[in-house]
Amino acid sequence: MTYCLGIKLKSGIVGIADTRITSGNQTTRAKKVFTVNRKKHSFFIMTSGLRSVRDKSITYFKEIIEENDDSFNKLYKAVNAFSDQVKRSANEDKKSLKEAGLSFDLFSIIGGQLEDDEEHKIYLLYPEGNWIEVSEGSPFVIIGNNGYGKPILDRAIDYDSSMQFALKAGFLSFDATRISANDVDFPLDIIYYEKDSFNIVEKRYEEEELQNISSLWNGILSDSIRTLPDDWINELRDTASMETIRNAQAANQQ
Repeated sequence: MTYCLGIKLKSGIVGIADTRITSGNQTTRAKKVFTVNRKKHSFFIMTSGLRSVRDKSITYFKEIIEENDDSFNKLYKAVNAFSDQVKRSANEDKKSLKEAGLSFDLFSIIGGQLEDDEEHKIYLLYPEGNWIEVSEGSPFVIIGNNGYGKPILDRAIDYDSSMQFALKAGFLSFDATRISANDVDFPLDIIYYEKDSFNIVEKRYEEEELQNISSLWNGILSDSIRTLPDDWINELRDTASMETIRNAQAANQQ
């Protein structure tokens, strides 16, 4: 499984991708982010799905970039080009994968900005090759294991959030997933893109570098729970106590 997150903000884009790869009882690490950084031309691709499908599609796409990169002046054109390579991989491998009991599975987050884009953008690409654009009303997208970390982002993130705030919330979302699921883990690759900069900054973090943040959050969360009002619980406790007394009295009278 995978945890990949892309957040589109007014001030830019932040992204997070784990590196754990599982196959049966085997666990390895592999990078799930492909980045292009050129003059007036910056974007990234994060993937979740079968590693063989990912590697083949990215390899094909690298050739397209090398030969025709100048033809992509807007990000959606690069997304369409990568989509074509995903569909090419599907045409080549989908049947054999099905015969082996596997599904053709590759979800992708593609974000960045090209020279003629009026703003930075994020797209979610499906295995079938179709895509949607991430909007201001719902400014983030997760691929892979999204059940544990999404509630944190739903409560905290909006389009006007700062990039620093979004990264903190994004890390806590990843951390919640890592704690609850054994198929998501460090190292963590971070994407940081400021609007109109045409420069994607990428940095990898090991677990020990962010362990203090995780521990601090655990303490804050526990303390916050303890400070929540408990009048409603006291009422429940008192009701239970009264019922226990009545039941005991009824039993003595029999």
